[in-house]
Amino acid sequence: MNDRTEYLRKKALRLPLRPGVYIMKNERGEVVYVGKSSALKNRVSQYFSGSAKTAKTARMVSSVYDFDFILCDTETEALALENVKIKQYEPKYNIKLKDDKNYPYIKITREEFPRLTTTRKRVQDGGRYYGPYTNSATCRNIVRAVSQAATLPTCGKTFPKDAKKTRPCIYRQIGRCCAPCTGELSADDYAEYVKSAESILKGDITEEKKRLTSLMEAASEDLNFELAAKYRDRIKSLSALYEKQKVVSSPDTYADAIGIYSDDDLTVISFFFIRAGAIADTEVDEFVGGHIGAEELSAFIASVYEIREPAKEILVSDGLPDGEAEALSSLLSGRYGRKIEVRVTQRGMNRALCAMAKENAAYRAKLLRENSDKETQILGKLAQTLRLEVVPDRIESYDISNFGSDNMTAGMIVLEGTRFKKSDYRVFTIKETAHEDDYASMREAIRRRIRETTVKKSTAFPALPDLILLDGGKTHVAAVRAVLEEEGVDVPVFGMVKDDYHKTRALCDDENDVDISHDKALYMFIYRIQEEVHRFAITRMSNAKRKTLKTSSLEKIKGIGPAKARLLLGTLGSLSAVKNATKEQLTAVPGITDGIAEAIINHYKKDG
Repeated sequence: MNDRTEYLRKKALRLPLRPGVYIMKNERGEVVYVGKSSALKNRVSQYFSGSAKTAKTARMVSSVYDFDFILCDTETEALALENVKIKQYEPKYNIKLKDDKNYPYIKITREEFPRLTTTRKRVQDGGRYYGPYTNSATCRNIVRAVSQAATLPTCGKTFPKDAKKTRPCIYRQIGRCCAPCTGELSADDYAEYVKSAESILKGDITEEKKRLTSLMEAASEDLNFELAAKYRDRIKSLSALYEKQKVVSSPDTYADAIGIYSDDDLTVISFFFIRAGAIADTEVDEFVGGHIGAEELSAFIASVYEIREPAKEILVSDGLPDGEAEALSSLLSGRYGRKIEVRVTQRGMNRALCAMAKENAAYRAKLLRENSDKETQILGKLAQTLRLEVVPDRIESYDISNFGSDNMTAGMIVLEGTRFKKSDYRVFTIKETAHEDDYASMREAIRRRIRETTVKKSTAFPALPDLILLDGGKTHVAAVRAVLEEEGVDVPVFGMVKDDYHKTRALCDDENDVDISHDKALYMFIYRIQEEVHRFAITRMSNAKRKTLKTSSLEKIKGIGPAKARLLLGTLGSLSAVKNATKEQLTAVPGITDGIAEAIINHYKKDG
């Protein structure tokens, strides 16, 4: 145990036996891990006691130089604060918590005749949101199914504005739509159909069937058989919707079942969202790189239910220690203003639901491991073929694309392992080279990229790549190696050489070709990289060129510079819309005077 570890151990032993959050920092003061405990002294001192740890925890502890802590009154308070701090610092050794940036929701709009739509943004506009769901296709399918079951229109018209403008479509004739287009349906009557849709989206299918059955019977007693038949058809639609889902429990079951598979290498968490006894939606989260502890698991579950409203029961297969389920229950109940119970299941149907979710997690882990094994094999072959010192984990590939001396760009794509990481793709607009020169452009792009890490310490480029692949030959490689030497970094660089038919032929350094044709898997891997970097570079260059052409066309008109051209295009949507706009539409754009509007109209009239 070194002196620093002994200092940290003694500091931890002075902590109180109270709930709180601890914040681990490295020598640069960067937060590397955030955790919480019901007894800070016991939990934090364990890290520095020299006892056995998982590989992930050992790596984290080896980077810790100091720690801070925040005392809390309860474990529930500590759990909530831990969530906040993880999202604030995004520490390297914490699992990434959920956010709502890319999840689709179903929205019931706030208007006289509300509509069901899908959206990826939750805003405070009075609309009611349901979800999130795992993907857009699921979201759209549910909107169609719910609209059919509640007989809401799916035509996209706005009511009452569009009422009586056209004849009702066939959906009214077959009982699939309540037909507000006729103008015969009041807003109050329409609200009943919307209420039905809301019940279904909340998962209350059984209760909605009971409500509709009661209304059907009342209509029959009043001898209103036409209305009773409509209720009967809606009950049939609800039954059909229920039967489409996988029924796993009794119709009165509303629960979220969570199955966890975890080992030293990866953790998979599977969610089954069960409504009216059927699986309404599922979600799987995969975490590669080590076992996830109980504290991290509870923080992750808490973050999931920041963006997804929970059922009244959340069933967990295992992984939560004593007291953790109670803390989660208290946190979520307080968050949603109703009783929510988190339970680690022991027996019966609830245990069976969690077992099914856990089995799903284990199977996904098996697939993930198989893919990982294949990934390791192909990267191992690449390292062996190129005689690399380490198996590359991050690969960056570059291609130059230009359209004359304008719009010269370098596209950079990134692979983590064998998978494209599109969030890290970048485009470098070539600024220092005044004429077409692929080698000079490549040198500029690579120099700027390297300095993002070594000089600017950019969070977007936290580390250098393990391997650089260029869409080019030996001269490209020599040019880039010279830049790397000037910058004082040592990263292997190879070119991806094409044959006369523009297909991948070989890899090369600055002197020799490296044949890869004998290994189909390796050849296809390099071929995919070369095609992807070329596609990305061409697409981004073309987009930039189109934008320039549009803007420069407008800039030929007196009184319009780059700023006004961008404003016109942004406001009206396209160059075609600008060409066809009326004077009133043009002057509605900020900064466009009557004189400029007339100049635009005359300019395109002359060209036309």
